[in-house]
Amino acid sequence: MNQAAFTLRGRNPDVLSCIANLSNDEVFTPPEFANRMLDTLAEAWAADNNGSNIWADPSVRFLDPCTKSGVFLREITKRLIDGLEPQMPELQARVDHILTRQVFGIGITELTAMLARRSLYCSKHANGPHSITRGINSETGNVWFERVEHTWEKPNEKNKGKCIFCGASSSTLDRGDDRESHAYAFIHTDNIQERVSALFGGDMHFDVVIGNPPYQLDDGGHGTSAAPIYHKFVEQAKALDPRYLTMVIPSRWFAGGKGLDDFRKSMLEDDRLRSINDYLSAADVFPGVGLKGGVCYFLWDKDHPGDCRISTNFKDWPVSEATRPLLENGVEIFVRFNEGVSILKKVMKVETGQDETLVLPDDQRFDTMVSSRKPFGLTTTFKGKKTPKENDLKVYQNGGVGFTPRETIKAGLNYIDGWKVFTGRAAPGTGNRDTYPHKIISTPFIGEPASISSETYLCIGPFSEKEEAQSALSYLGCRLTRFLILLHKPSQDTTKRVYTFVPKQSWDRQWTDEELYEKYGLNDEEIAFVEKIVRPMDLDLFDKLKDD
Repeated sequence: MNQAAFTLRGRNPDVLSCIANLSNDEVFTPPEFANRMLDTLAEAWAADNNGSNIWADPSVRFLDPCTKSGVFLREITKRLIDGLEPQMPELQARVDHILTRQVFGIGITELTAMLARRSLYCSKHANGPHSITRGINSETGNVWFERVEHTWEKPNEKNKGKCIFCGASSSTLDRGDDRESHAYAFIHTDNIQERVSALFGGDMHFDVVIGNPPYQLDDGGHGTSAAPIYHKFVEQAKALDPRYLTMVIPSRWFAGGKGLDDFRKSMLEDDRLRSINDYLSAADVFPGVGLKGGVCYFLWDKDHPGDCRISTNFKDWPVSEATRPLLENGVEIFVRFNEGVSILKKVMKVETGQDETLVLPDDQRFDTMVSSRKPFGLTTTFKGKKTPKENDLKVYQNGGVGFTPRETIKAGLNYIDGWKVFTGRAAPGTGNRDTYPHKIISTPFIGEPASISSETYLCIGPFSEKEEAQSALSYLGCRLTRFLILLHKPSQDTTKRVYTFVPKQSWDRQWTDEELYEKYGLNDEEIAFVEKIVRPMDLDLFDKLKDD
């Protein structure tokens, strides 16, 4: 059987820039973005290896452990074909060497594995008549996929049977052989070295691990309630002990996210994380993808620890770059904006009188005034009575107001008879895209004595006088206040925790940004940055409250 001669045909357009995403798991990486990641890798390799060209090294081995479209494998191969030409002038021999010895992938589903083979070998079968390599005898080649099953824990009262490797629920993903299990081979093992050797044969060691892993478990959750899974790919990739690791993942790990505390801590304490390219809007990377909080790609460099180069990108804004520690002194999260670090330091210097820490004393922290989730024990779906009886409490609930007997409320009793401020748990929506400037929090409002709320709102207070509540309300309306909230806010969910960087004030005036800018000594550039990020809040709201 004669195989097709190898050619690199010009594609107009590139098919991998046109295909639609299959699901939340299968978000395809645009070729242009994949090449940005490869450029970053090549620059790091050259810096670490006396200017040498990674694409001219025939011994470097690459792995995409979560391949979907095969774009990383294809673009790596194209670069190696050019880079290895001087030492391997015969094209077919060069291609055979690359595709048999240097480039490897693990598909996340049967469909994406076939797609990756088509991208890499120009054939659904690596040994097919149209394949560009003559050095592979199997249909799958070096893009492996076989169905893997979850390993379920024994269910009990608290656990309905979850996978011990990924945490998937058996009630949604234990559904027979005819439907996708979403059990990814790369993370469903406690010995990744053995797994990789079993997949590809021999003592496999990869110099570079690169990819775009699944972001969340497809087990019934959605949005911020869906369980993240991308961090498990990162952790498993590190366990392979590559020289370099680069992946594109959601940016919400910077400050929080469901089940990500340990991952965030391990990443931020790892000085081998050498660069983070942060994109404030995921749509700038993955057009049409509704992923709040943006995405980033990082480069982990095993043998060259140091500070991290941070690059922040958003639409046509100038790119912000700085090299700095991932963890500022006393802070548990990554401060996302380079400009935000200097602003935060100025605020903390005034409040604490110290340069060494960015942590406020408990008695100066605004978050000590903010309720936890379900401040009065009522769920989001709670609906009070339409008509009040004597001594009933007014309930601010999803969709309006209702009323409930006072004696039914067992939580948040300290707030009930004081003045307070309510603000929504979910930030204002902007469709499927992150846009700037935006409000950061939902418009807050005054809660009078004998009022409570459902889980739809957080409660701030209590205040003994209405004027104090109005002062706090004006403070939340200030752009600088909401910028400090944003620095600790990983997603639309606005919890008590996001107020960690916000200092208390004296509640004896109507606060303005001009007063706050002056108090904390912000310069013109810092003020301009805050106002580029944070939208003004409707000042008519305060006028209406004064007229009440």
